[in-house]
Amino acid sequence: MIPAVHGDENKLGFARYTLTRTEDGHVWGVCAEAKGLFGESPRGTYELFGWVPEESGGPAWVGSRVWLVPDDEALDAWLLEDAESSGQVPGTDSLLLTGLDDYEGPPEGHRGRVRLHDGHRWLGSCREFARILSPEQLQPSLVLRGLAQSDQLRVALMKGTRRALDLEEAALEIRDSQGDLLTDRLLWATVSDWRPSSRGADLIDLELERGRFTPVPEYARPIWERWLAGPPDAVNAWAGLDTRRRGAWHDLVRERACSQSHHDRPAGHAYELDGQHITDEPALYLALGEAVNGPGGYFGGCLAALDDCLRGTFGYTAPATLLWRDAAVAREHLSQTLTPEGQPYDLFTAVLEALAEGGMDVTLA
Repeated sequence: MIPAVHGDENKLGFARYTLTRTEDGHVWGVCAEAKGLFGESPRGTYELFGWVPEESGGPAWVGSRVWLVPDDEALDAWLLEDAESSGQVPGTDSLLLTGLDDYEGPPEGHRGRVRLHDGHRWLGSCREFARILSPEQLQPSLVLRGLAQSDQLRVALMKGTRRALDLEEAALEIRDSQGDLLTDRLLWATVSDWRPSSRGADLIDLELERGRFTPVPEYARPIWERWLAGPPDAVNAWAGLDTRRRGAWHDLVRERACSQSHHDRPAGHAYELDGQHITDEPALYLALGEAVNGPGGYFGGCLAALDDCLRGTFGYTAPATLLWRDAAVAREHLSQTLTPEGQPYDLFTAVLEALAEGGMDVTLA
C-alpha cells in the first residue's frame, strides 16, 4: 500500500506531479499522471474587412506572434499568439484570422483601421475589423490519476461541501524523470469529482473543475515529452524546430532555470556561441543560453532579461569574452525586425550592445 502524503514533499520520493497550495506550500498530493495537461486554449476569431495584403504577406501565412497596430496612435498595438489565417472569405474582401488574444487587447468596440506584422515584415492592412464570438469551447478537466493524498485533502473530500472542495490557488509542480523540478502551472483547484484509482490501493483519481487551468498547447507536447525525459545532453537539440516550437522549448528552458541555483563562472572566462541556427528570436536566446550555461542553458529571453543575466547569478561574471561563430546568420535574420508598433529595429545590434555593456567582449566569426 502507498501511504498518504503527510505535508513535507521531500519525504515523498520521486513523483511526476505535485499539487501544492501556494499560500503555505502544503502538498495536497502527488501522482505520476495528469490527464488534461495538454489541450487547446480558446482562440479569438477576427474578420478583417477590406483586407489588403502586403507584397510580402500571402493569404495563408501562419505566425507564432502577429501584432495588430491601430491607426489611432493613442492605442497600443496588441498581440495574437499562434495566429493563423485560412485566407479570404469567398466572395468578399474579408480575411478570417484566429489566435490567442493578448491580455491587453483589442480595445472593446474598436473597429478602426489596423495594420498587421509578424515582427519581421508587414503582412497587410484592413479598413476595419470585428471580433467574432465563437461558440463556447468546453475545456477538458484536469485529472490527477493515482494521487497519493494528504491528510488534509482526505478530510476535505470526506466533508464534500463546496467550501471544503475549494482548495484555492495551487501550483501543479512538474518534475522530469530525474526528479528535478522542470516547471509548474498555477491554477485554482476546485474539486469536481474523485474516485478510487485503479493504479493502487489508497490512491484516488482527482478531477479538478474545468476552466480553472490553462492547458499546454498540443503543438508543444513533443517538446514537453522530450524535456520530461531529462534535459538535453548536447547543444542545438532545438535546431530542427519551427519558431513557435522553439518558443515552447525556450519557455521550458526559462522556467527550469528559475527553479535552479546557478554557479557563476569566474571573470575572464571564454565562451563560444554556435550561431549557425539563429534564424529567429527564440533561437538567438537559446544559442546564447547554451553558450553560457551548456545544453538546455538559459541566459535571457529578451533584452531586459539578458541585462539581468549579465548582472550575475546566471552563470556569468564580467568581464568575459564570447566568440560568436556564424554571426552572419543572425545578422541576416535579425537586423531588420519590427517593434510591436511597427518601427524598424535592429535586434542583432541591440544584443551586441547589451553584451558589451554587460562586460562581454564579443568577436564575430
